[in-house]
Amino acid sequence: MNDEVSEADLLRAKLNGETAVIGWMELQRHHAAGKVIQVGSALDLVDVAVQLAMDNGAKIESWIKSGDIEVVQDTQAAAWVVVNQPLWAIVVSPWVLVQDKVE
Repeated sequence: MNDEVSEADLLRAKLNGETAVIGWMELQRHHAAGKVIQVGSALDLVDVAVQLAMDNGAKIESWIKSGDIEVVQDTQAAAWVVVNQPLWAIVVSPWVLVQDKVE
């Protein structure tokens, strides 16, 4: 058994501890700067954050092409404003990754 912890495992633990639920209204300035990425429900928010932090361009590109991640569009933002949508969020500077909070 390998007792070594990989860089990805350490990063995952760190990022997992930094996730939080936040209302959409608190993310408006980040959206205005074009820095909020919506993560589809088929993906794990922390997995996406790890791949982004590790600069895994091939994986990120495949998610973009499949539509599993995308910059939050104005129409989506407007819908979230109405209800101040609660979202899971994590920062991988300069990006804020968000995912619908499932009750």
